Amino acid sequence: MNRNSVRRLTLAAMMGAIAFVLMFLSFPTPLSPFAELDFSALPELIGGFILGPAGALEIITVKILLKLIFKPTSTAFTGELQAFLLSVAYVLPAVLWYRTHRTKSGALAGIIIGSVVSVVTAVFTNLYLIFPFYMNAFGMQWDAIIGMCSELIPAIHDKLTMVLYSIVPFNALSRVLTSVITMLLYKRISVPLKKLIMY
Repeated sequence: MNRNSVRRLTLAAMMGAIAFVLMFLSFPTPLSPFAELDFSALPELIGGFILGPAGALEIITVKILLKLIFKPTSTAFTGELQAFLLSVAYVLPAVLWYRTHRTKSGALAGIIIGSVVSVVTAVFTNLYLIFPFYMNAFGMQWDAIIGMCSELIPAIHDKLTMVLYSIVPFNALSRVLTSVITMLLYKRISVPLKKLIMY
C-alpha cells in the first residue's frame, strides 16, 4: 500500500470519526418522535466528494461501527440500519453525479438528486423494513406507532398521514440543512483535505 492510499484511508477514517461525533450533537424536532436531527451526513458528503463513492461508503461504515462500539443499539439495530441506508441513499447519488459534473452547479445538482433519493428511500424503508422489524422485535403494532406520532402531530391518523406530516418533512428538512451547509463549506474545507492525500 503506497503513501497516498494510506493517507486516503486515514482521511476516510477521520471523516467517519467526525460523522460519529456529529451523531451525538443531535436535537429533537416537532416532526418525529423517533428521530432527532443531526449533521453526521456532512462529513460523509464532503468526504465523498473528495474520495469518491468508495470513500463515502468507508466513512459511513466507520460512523456506524463506532456508534455500535461506543453506544450499543437500543433499537434492535433498526436505528443503525436506517442511518446506514439513508446515508448511502443521500451521499452516493450526489457523489456519483459530481464525479462526472465537477462544477459548483454539478455539486448542487448531485446534492438535490441525493436528497430526493434519500427522502423517497426513507418512506419505503420506514414503512416496509424499519418499523415492521422494530415492531416485531418489541411486540408492537402499527396503531402504537401511529399513536406516538399523533401525540406530536394531531393530523396523523394513519400511515399515509404519517408519511405526509412526519417522515417526508423530517427527512427533507435534514437533507436541506445538510446540503446548505455543505455548499457553504465545501470549497473552504476541501482544499486542505485534498492536500492531506496528495502530498
